[in-house]
Amino acid sequence: MSEQNQSPAPSPEIPGCGEAGGCDGARREFLGQAVLLAGGAVALLAGAPEARASGAGESPGPSRPDIPGYDWNEYRYAYVIDTEKCIGCGSCVRACRAENDVPDGFFRTWVERYVVGAGGSHVDSPDGGINGFPPSQVDFHATKSFFVPKMCMHCTATPCVQVCPVGASYRTRDGVVMVDAETCIGCGYCVQACPYGSRFLSPVTHTAEKCTWCYHRITKGLRPACVEVCPTGTRMFGNMKKEDDPVRKIIETRRVGILQPHLLTEPNCFYLHLDKEVR
Repeated sequence: MSEQNQSPAPSPEIPGCGEAGGCDGARREFLGQAVLLAGGAVALLAGAPEARASGAGESPGPSRPDIPGYDWNEYRYAYVIDTEKCIGCGSCVRACRAENDVPDGFFRTWVERYVVGAGGSHVDSPDGGINGFPPSQVDFHATKSFFVPKMCMHCTATPCVQVCPVGASYRTRDGVVMVDAETCIGCGYCVQACPYGSRFLSPVTHTAEKCTWCYHRITKGLRPACVEVCPTGTRMFGNMKKEDDPVRKIIETRRVGILQPHLLTEPNCFYLHLDKEVR
């Protein structure tokens, strides 16, 4: 899990119960229909609402976006990050916070700095890189340094969707992994399941939050806020169903990499010039 989005391991109790106001309807319903097993696993009892997440791949989720002229069957989104272009300015992190009202101390996207040499390596991300990076001192001879933006990988075989006990995490038909805040019970299982550290429990809503590729923007023909403000063209966003899309051309014709390929999550965020030190 990313250092930025670390939070105490969630209690096996349903968050919100016992606090002022007690449990809301969703939590009461969940408690009546689920059993906590050894180790914190959850078993849904017969008759419990069927989770909308159907495992790997596409999940139904809520109905299609009610946006005039938008047909999500015509889109399959993908994202490309060119690490050679990133200067660690933090503009993307600031834009994301402003656009999505991200709580202080948490991040939907962040930037990491890698300092590498023959004697070792050092990785840091002060405050998610939102204010850039101060000079770094390391106790080995550094031979290279670079920045790597990170966020939700919007995986096709996404672990977070598979572990959600109530179907609040889902993948849309246009390829975006989302969280239904009205359904989420704040159990934190998806936060623990994400191998990229891209989810957190909001201290404001007590539900899971993550990058949505600014779904409210892209379904209106706009680019994600982080892509819009990047001064060097590090971040690129496109539609894989459009033959002449620049992002599609990069993915199909260039040597792109993904984070943690051994996990077989099939990320839809791709990297150019991904160094072997990146994890």
